[in-house]
Amino acid sequence: MLLKKIDDAAKETGLTKRAIRYYEQIGLIHVPERSDGGTRLYTETDIERLKKVVLAKEILGFSLQELQQFLDLHDTVDPKNGGPSSQDRAELEKVSDGIENQISMIEDKMARMQQFKDDLQELSDRVKQYLTAEENK
Repeated sequence: MLLKKIDDAAKETGLTKRAIRYYEQIGLIHVPERSDGGTRLYTETDIERLKKVVLAKEILGFSLQELQQFLDLHDTVDPKNGGPSSQDRAELEKVSDGIENQISMIEDKMARMQQFKDDLQELSDRVKQYLTAEENK
């Protein structure tokens, strides 16, 4: 198993080393292994979890509490962790609607972003036409 130092984890995720240490401190990520010298060593699974944190925070604007809930839910339904228990299933039924609402909000945001992108593309095309017309005078 390839282990990576915090510098490498930071580069791969776009996070600062300070943010990674903070996420570890508040429990968003698991405490990583350490070398004999005390250097944090991250697995590929740790890096993937950090990437999920970045996406949820940047794309969805999740708070730290929402990030924790998102990651806990992800862990609960992860087949690698054995899947949900009967207690977890009751909780999953409660959050299912919330997940669907999040998906709907993302789809709405994507549609608005696409419209804005289309508007910017149209503006860019007009500017290029103007510049081309000016060059041809």
